[in-house]
Amino acid sequence: MYIGAHISISKGFSAAIDQAVQIGANTLQFFTRNPRGASAKQLNPTDVATFKEKVKRYNFGPIVAHAPYTMNMAAAKDDLWELAVRVIGEDLRRLDELEVPYLAVHPGSHVGQGVETGIHKIAQAINVIHRQKNDSQILLELMAGSGTEVGKSFEELAKIISLLDKPERVGVCLDTCHLFGAGYDVKDDLDSVLQELDQKLGLERVKAIHLNDSLQALGSNKDRHANLGEGLIGKEALAQVVKNPKLRHLPFLLETPGGLDNYAHEIAFIKSLI
Repeated sequence: MYIGAHISISKGFSAAIDQAVQIGANTLQFFTRNPRGASAKQLNPTDVATFKEKVKRYNFGPIVAHAPYTMNMAAAKDDLWELAVRVIGEDLRRLDELEVPYLAVHPGSHVGQGVETGIHKIAQAINVIHRQKNDSQILLELMAGSGTEVGKSFEELAKIISLLDKPERVGVCLDTCHLFGAGYDVKDDLDSVLQELDQKLGLERVKAIHLNDSLQALGSNKDRHANLGEGLIGKEALAQVVKNPKLRHLPFLLETPGGLDNYAHEIAFIKSLI
């Protein structure tokens, strides 16, 4: 299986691989740029080459990058919508150079325009981005449904994808905390959740999973990550997610509190399940 965590690239992409190996990971996730902004460092060709060599040396599974939280493809203001289109397009080109296959993206917030308008603006943004050729795929992340978030259900993600000119270039990233917050009972009824997912989106479209416990209750529409076993989903239920034959081939990525030491502990726990 492939298990990793969210790791900083502040010291370079190659150094991030070293940190991942140190905590027992065989994949990782990183922010493409400042998670609360739009600035990005220029890629260093030497660092990129070393990064790609180490990915092969350590037999890493699919790596996932994450777009900044501030990018809003459903934005009401034209300048913010255009910024999201530009940044995500730039990031996909950078990921092609790094040979990183996936970019997880929060779909966006409709900020009062209504869900249907938000869905159409997100699809329009992706269609503009896809006028460029990229090998790396956008992964729309299912959200917990806080505020005016779009993408809080399988139906909303499916509607976005149905409006795309090139739907084959978009996948889905699941987050166990988000699923739980959105009302999908991954704790006590995982099989039914996966059956519904397959019917409405297709299991084959899921490319990565963020593995997190939740501080908030089922259907709370709150996104509050907790360490594995320290939330309301619990270790036993999260173990069933990891071991499920329909999911276990995917990269699992921790976004839990506590930093590298905690990641090492949780990765060891997940490996003990196999």
